[in-house]
Amino acid sequence: MLPPIRKARPPNIFFSVNSAWPMRAPRILLASSSSNATRPSFQRPVAGASNWVSTRVEETRPGGAMSTSVAVLGTGIMGSGIAKNLIEAGFDVTVWNRHREKAEPLAEAGAKIAGDPKDAVSEADVVLTMLFDADAVEGVMEEALPAMREDAVWIQSSTVGLAGVTRLAERAGHQGVAFVDAPVLGTKQPAEEGKLLVLAAAPEDLRERVQPVFDAIGSKTVWVGELPDDGHKLKLVANSWVLSIVGATAQAIDLTKRFGLDPQLYLDTISGGVTDCAYAQLKGKAMIAGEFPPSFPLTGAAKDAQLIAEAMDHAGTRSEIMEALAAQFRDAVDGGHGSEDMASVILSFNADGDQDRASL
Repeated sequence: MLPPIRKARPPNIFFSVNSAWPMRAPRILLASSSSNATRPSFQRPVAGASNWVSTRVEETRPGGAMSTSVAVLGTGIMGSGIAKNLIEAGFDVTVWNRHREKAEPLAEAGAKIAGDPKDAVSEADVVLTMLFDADAVEGVMEEALPAMREDAVWIQSSTVGLAGVTRLAERAGHQGVAFVDAPVLGTKQPAEEGKLLVLAAAPEDLRERVQPVFDAIGSKTVWVGELPDDGHKLKLVANSWVLSIVGATAQAIDLTKRFGLDPQLYLDTISGGVTDCAYAQLKGKAMIAGEFPPSFPLTGAAKDAQLIAEAMDHAGTRSEIMEALAAQFRDAVDGGHGSEDMASVILSFNADGDQDRASL
């Protein structure tokens, strides 16, 4: 059951801030020698400049106070990197994770650790969710949404599928909270380096408010549209390509080995040619070495492949290839490799079901 409506607003999935409430548009200011410049800064290119200049984020809240606070709900592989970059960019960051021990290391970077989602979001200008799936996000936000400030914005960055993002946007609408669909492209390293690609969707009047957040965590923001699932549509398209590369690379390397050839020959053969791909080289080397430290866990790949297949069915296109990929990823998860990197899908190619690394 949806929570009770706290404040009546027009029945639109995206709820822009009412004109009676201050927009509080964030401003990016050059760092100076004033006392305010002691806040952490981030580097950002300035149009027309030949090099980079130091900048910091400030925002005018009602009453003239300068602050921008962000609550990050979910501090796994992606959320922890996002939180660190927000801190470095000068935001006041509060984090929460279901398993507190995954959030506590962020305290050393300057984050406040909240005991529950309600405490995390109560004073935040922006709430960003980076959790596993739609059910996880909905469960957390059922508690968090009623505690959010009436002028706060919810940035939803978890990959939850088209049905999932629609459901979450509707929940935000019932609670009267502004919603931005903003899944990201990138894995552990881009998240840590602030080089994610943000695929965002929101009405024009919300974009200026959240752009500084995106600038802090990503190298590029693509504004896809205004509908609450527009960002997710592009994310699923991009992930269909990523997962296809991983699955096809695993297939090629496995087949090369079964032919009695050195699998490195395959990577060397395509290297530098029109069929080469940096991602195939990266994941292919991991497959050959049989080493799978998680950059993007296999469980996430299996989940996303299923979401893509469902979206393809909804769009009226044939999904057999993606369904086959989803099955291959699920087989590897069932083989006990769910917490490893998605490159471990190669372990599921043994016809006898043996997923031992020694078979590589």
